[in-house]
Amino acid sequence: MADGSANMSSSTGGVAAERLRSFLERVERLEEEKATIMNDIKEVYAEAKGEGYDTKILRQIIRLRKMDRADRQEQEALLDLYLSALGGL
Repeated sequence: MADGSANMSSSTGGVAAERLRSFLERVERLEEEKATIMNDIKEVYAEAKGEGYDTKILRQIIRLRKMDRADRQEQEALLDLYLSALGGL
């Protein structure tokens, strides 16, 4: 089996079925975990909203906190520049 056929057990048309199945099952498990996490996040936002917080603003803050400080400052400077060019708002 020096031709590589040992890696192709249960293969059809050159596709190793067990390896393919393994990839698919891993992705499916991760998709399930992602759905659970997304639901948990939704519940946290609902809880925050129930206590009077603006979830739109919370989402903006989370987006900003993910950004590098220099990128955030550059974005804020551009926003100020564009608003000034428009005569402020």
